[in-house]
Amino acid sequence: MDQAVNTASLTNEVTQRLSRLGLAGKKGLVVGVANEHSIAWGCAELAKLQGAEVVVSCLNEKATRFVSPLTEPAGIPLKPCNVENPGELQALVDFAIEKLGRLDFIVHSIAWAPLEDLHGRVIDSSSTGFARAMEVSCHSLAELAKLCAPHMTQGGAIVTMSYLGADEAVPHYGLMGPVKAALESLVRYMAVELGPQGIRVHAVSPGPIHTRAASGIAGFDELMAGAVAKSPLARAVTLDEIAQLTSFLCSDAASGMTGQTIYVDAGCHAVA
Repeated sequence: MDQAVNTASLTNEVTQRLSRLGLAGKKGLVVGVANEHSIAWGCAELAKLQGAEVVVSCLNEKATRFVSPLTEPAGIPLKPCNVENPGELQALVDFAIEKLGRLDFIVHSIAWAPLEDLHGRVIDSSSTGFARAMEVSCHSLAELAKLCAPHMTQGGAIVTMSYLGADEAVPHYGLMGPVKAALESLVRYMAVELGPQGIRVHAVSPGPIHTRAASGIAGFDELMAGAVAKSPLARAVTLDEIAQLTSFLCSDAASGMTGQTIYVDAGCHAVA
């Protein structure tokens, strides 16, 4: 009898521990889906498969033509949101709360800069272009956190997407390097500010991957080939690998972690 009780207790403990690894029962907002190759879509799709309820955003009504064929079959509510337009981010959060009731995790996956500034030298960038890149790619995370935090009543996680160019001068990455460096610094400050509420904040730094945003970077194919040649695993990472790391950080299994930039780049960041 005692052995049966002990076995049942052990089984229950294992089940409870394993349940912390997934997102079952969680409710999240994923910002920045453009198409099936988007990091944001990979994160949203995996979260849904793990049992989470998810709301996602795309840029505008035009983008819904590419995103709704993904979200509708999956039963994922979709709302356009251009963070440069006043009120749209607030409207997105209101929509998410209407659908979900609360929020347990946020995935912020938006980055943009004017091409004329992105493709030129950083010292030649316009103050307007630099400011817009910062607003869209960095400050939108702070604004999103401010709007979502009151609805994260049980704590949770906020994850954004960075890149190695935040820490190293990567050829052709240009203006986005300083912007991503600011984003990673913002993550650390947000972690301190939101920690007392039980909200954890991280940046995921993937290796180069073919997305719509990446297509705007001059010489991207060369950049990707260089990363593959440099990385210890001698390959690029997959969308699913990025989503798996993001899912872990949003799960209860990562409850003791916050304020970090975590690489999923086949080891490229570790090689000089």
